[in-house]
Amino acid sequence: MRLWPFKRAEKRDASTDPSWGHLVNGGAVSASGQFVDAKAAETIAAVFAAVQTLAESTACLPLHVYERKADGDRARADDHPLARALRQPNAHQSGLSFREAMTAAVLLHGNAYARIEYDGTGNLLGLHPINPRAVTVVKLPSGRYRYEYAEDNGAIVRLLDDEVFHLADRTEPGSIMGKSRIAIARDTLGLGLSLRDHGASTFRNGARLSGVLQTPNVLDDNSAARIGDSWRSQFSGTENIGKTAVLENGLTYQQLAMSLEDAQWIAAQQFTVVEVARLFRVPPTMLQDLSHASYSNTAELGSQFVRYSLQRWLAMWEAEISRQLLGPTGRKRYLAEHSVEGLLRGNPEARADFYGKALTAKWMTVDEVRRLENLPALPQAPTPPEDPTNA
Repeated sequence: MRLWPFKRAEKRDASTDPSWGHLVNGGAVSASGQFVDAKAAETIAAVFAAVQTLAESTACLPLHVYERKADGDRARADDHPLARALRQPNAHQSGLSFREAMTAAVLLHGNAYARIEYDGTGNLLGLHPINPRAVTVVKLPSGRYRYEYAEDNGAIVRLLDDEVFHLADRTEPGSIMGKSRIAIARDTLGLGLSLRDHGASTFRNGARLSGVLQTPNVLDDNSAARIGDSWRSQFSGTENIGKTAVLENGLTYQQLAMSLEDAQWIAAQQFTVVEVARLFRVPPTMLQDLSHASYSNTAELGSQFVRYSLQRWLAMWEAEISRQLLGPTGRKRYLAEHSVEGLLRGNPEARADFYGKALTAKWMTVDEVRRLENLPALPQAPTPPEDPTNA
C-alpha cells in the first residue's frame, strides 16, 4: 500500500553552510523590560500548566485510523502504515510522547515540525520531530515550500513540504506559518515575569515583619537587643507555633496587617493566571484557580474544556494527518480520529443513562450507540430456520 507522495519533482540536499550559525528563537523585550520567549514564558507556572494541560490531554486521548466501508460503516485499521507510525513514530518516542511534544511546540512556538520517513515504495515508516526554533520556511517559485534547519553537527538540511509534517497555530492569509501566542502576548507575559521577579527580590532583600513589640519606656541598645533575642528564642520557628507570650514592663505586641502593596501584588499574580487562561483558551480551573469553581459546575467546566479548548487541537491533528500523511487517494478511504465521546458525555454512568433513554425511545439504534463509542457494529443475527410444523 502506497501513501502520498508517489513522486517528487524536486530533491532535498544537505550542506554545511557556516553562515547559518546559531538560529534565534524569536524572543524580544516586552514593555516591562523583560526578555520574553517560549523558554522564559514556560517559567510562569500558569503558562506551563496551560501548555501541559492541552498537550497531555491531546496526547492521552486514543487516536485510531479507520477504514470507510461501502455501507457507510467503518472499521479500525490498526495494521495500516499510518496507524503503526502514530503508535510508534520513531525509535526514541512513543505515540503519546510524540504527540505531547508536538502539541506543546505549537502552543509555545506557533509551529511544530517532524521529518516524514518513507520506505522505497512510498509507505510511511516514521515521524522524527525537528526543533521548531531551528526551522526556516522558504516559499519556492514553484509555489511549494522548503524547510531548512541545522542539525547538531552544523549541517544544513533542506526538505520539501511533502517530507515534513507541519502543525501550525492560526496563520495569516497567504502564509502557512502559525503565529506564536507567546509573541502575541509578550507584554502580558513580560508583566507576569516582572511580578514574579519583584516578589522574589522583595523576599530575598526586604524585611518582612509579621509584628512589632512596643513599649512606652526608652530602651538602650543592650536592652532592645536582649528583648529581641529572648523573643526570637521563645517564639520563632515552627516548633514554637501556638505558644502564649507573657509580656512585662509595659511591652505590647502588635501584629502587622498585609500592606496595600502586598495585596496589589497578590491580585496582580491572580490576574496573570486569568490572562494566561484567556491566552490559551482554557478554564482557570484547569490552571488550579478554583476561586470561581463549585461542586455543581465542575462537570460543566470539564465539558467546556473539551468543547472549547481541546477540540481545536484534536481537529488540527485529524485534519493535518489526513492532508499530509494520507494524501488525496488515501483520505478517501481512511481517516484518523480521536475517541472523545467519553469526555463529551461525562462519566460512564451518565452515558449509560443517556444511551438507555435513547434506545428506549427508539431514536437511536444499538449500532448507532456503538459507533459513538467507537465500537464496531454487531454482526447480523442469522435468520432462524422455518419450523416445518408450521408449514
